[in-house]
Amino acid sequence: MTQPTDIPRVRTALLLASDGVPALPLRRGKVPFGNCPTCTQNACGGRPNMRTPGSCTCPAPCHAWAAATTDPRVLTSTSWARAWRDAAAVAYHPGGAGLTVVDLDDPAAIAWAERSLPTTRTVATTRGEHWIYQGVMQSANAVRPGVDIKSTMAYARWLGPGTGTITALPDAVRALAVEAPAPVRPVPQAVTVPVRGGGGECRHRTPTYLDRGIAMAEQRITEAHSAVHATVYRTFLAVLSTHGRCGCLTDTHVTRLFTAAQAKGESVRHCTDAWTNAHTALGL
Repeated sequence: MTQPTDIPRVRTALLLASDGVPALPLRRGKVPFGNCPTCTQNACGGRPNMRTPGSCTCPAPCHAWAAATTDPRVLTSTSWARAWRDAAAVAYHPGGAGLTVVDLDDPAAIAWAERSLPTTRTVATTRGEHWIYQGVMQSANAVRPGVDIKSTMAYARWLGPGTGTITALPDAVRALAVEAPAPVRPVPQAVTVPVRGGGGECRHRTPTYLDRGIAMAEQRITEAHSAVHATVYRTFLAVLSTHGRCGCLTDTHVTRLFTAAQAKGESVRHCTDAWTNAHTALGL
């Protein structure tokens, strides 16, 4: 029988925990696992003190980033074993480790950081880089084109230790969360499900095509005046049915959808549950 410590991602999480970095598993789509039966539909009352990592006391990794923990007994518990077996990645809570991650999602964002921010430890991502600073601040999304800030009440994928020396969180990064202008969104247009030819290039990788789809989804959520839960779920389902199988969606795209839903009163947990249920319905 496979023991939790035999699972490579559990060993990674234990190494992070030994360094004081709260860890948690992520499923496909780079999102946390849905809440356990004890907590589904907020039956647990949302749990107290969800603003601190490790505050979730559920029998499974619930409540998204708040499930992150440094407790090896929790990380290797049998109730977490299934999630680890199904996990696609390991994540961590930067704020819980006293860190802030500046998530740079494309070459243009990296070029801006190189001009504007002090050098620090850098971790390569699929499309960009994570710049890691020592210090904690409020998390914020889309503070600049292709730039997110992940610190308190957020999670980031663990992609390795990176290179360079961690430096102190600069005022230039803190100012982004305070003075960030509202992002300019493209005019939503109708999106059709593309037909992928054998061996052809994925159309979703065209930035304009994908951005229009995300903008349309944001507008659909924003304009909902009733049945918000159902609208969010149907919108997530539509986005994933079009873009969920090609690897085109980035953390920034998912964050934009979650942010739009939260602006309508949805909690992070409801967003995570809807996203997870949409994945399940589509067999992703």
